[in-house]
Amino acid sequence: MRQFLAEIGIPTQEAELTADTFLPGILIESGGLLIDLAKLLYPGDILHEAGHLSVTPAAERARLSGNVMAGKPEQAGTDGDEIVAMLWSYAAARAIGVPPEVVFHPAGYRDSSVWMLENFRQGIFPGLPLLVWMDLTTTEAFPRMTRWLRA
Repeated sequence: MRQFLAEIGIPTQEAELTADTFLPGILIESGGLLIDLAKLLYPGDILHEAGHLSVTPAAERARLSGNVMAGKPEQAGTDGDEIVAMLWSYAAARAIGVPPEVVFHPAGYRDSSVWMLENFRQGIFPGLPLLVWMDLTTTEAFPRMTRWLRA
């Protein structure tokens, strides 16, 4: 996973994380990911957090730190931000040969991981028009991506 992320331009670094993080063992810091392998519970979460970075406009990406969804509940697009990060992480998992179940594990996604995996298996991709609008893929090509980082 880390090699793939480095190849597409998402920096990762192993670090000892002393503070609590939104997801155990992962911290978004200055547009990259800090990963504490001793605290990481679900390796697939790395792809999900990378998805948040990847779908953020390039001009804003380096400013992302901490819980990127914090402070957004009232803002329009919050659900869209989350669903495109999920779709991106699904596409990334497929591209690097990681079973989608590793990313969409039962302990995450508000108990909806089974539902999401079933939709994906059936070719149902909620939020796909947003990824297309971001110019990251096409409806016909998904889960193949045209590019991995939003301009």
